[in-house]
Parts: sequence; structure tokens; C-alpha cells
Amino acid sequence: MKVQSSVLVHLGYGKYVRSDRVTAVVPIEEERGPGRRTWVHVEGQTNPLVASRAEDSIVRDLVQEPHEVTQSRQQQEILQDLLIDLANINATVRRINRDEGGLDLDRLERRIRQILEA
Repeated sequence: MKVQSSVLVHLGYGKYVRSDRVTAVVPIEEERGPGRRTWVHVEGQTNPLVASRAEDSIVRDLVQEPHEVTQSRQQQEILQDLLIDLANINATVRRINRDEGGLDLDRLERRIRQILEA
């Protein structure tokens, strides 16, 4: 498990904390109830925060990669796969696609390379 750095983790009721500042997540055992599920200890603070979310939910958010990062990685992998497939298309097929179908595979290949290199 790796804590994602500089990601805000929702504690409930409008409370958020940076994931890399959390030092401990402890379930509240006494006086636990709605709005009081978990103690969240944060670096630099003497008293823990009271979270309304359960400790396992908070921990999952601490170590889970944000959806946007996962989606971006998947999109880059798809573009890399497409680039490999485009490299296997011969010049004649490229010309036919460009002239007859309006699909310029050379331009598409250049654009994908630009995106992946950025």
C-alpha cells in the first residue's frame, strides 16, 4: 500500500485532509455514532479530527489512486497500443485510407507521438 501524495481525502461533512499528512486512522469505539466513526490523526495537529466516515473507507481513499490518474494512464496505454498497430500499416494502405477514406494515418500517428511525448 502506498499513500498517494497531495490528494485530498474526504472525511465527511465537508472535512478534507491531505492524504500525505495523515499519520493514523483509528476507529472510534466509545460514543461512536452518526458523524463520529473515526479518529484521523494529522501531522502537525495535536488533536485528531473526528470523521463521519468509517476507517476502512478512509484508508481505501488514502491508498487508492484518483480516478483521473487511472483514466489518464489507461488512455496513454491505449494510444501506445494504437501507435504500435499504426506502425504495421504499409504505405499503400495508408495512401488508400487517406485518398479514398479521408483518414490520414500519418497525421494521426504524428499527433499520437506528440501527445505521448508531452
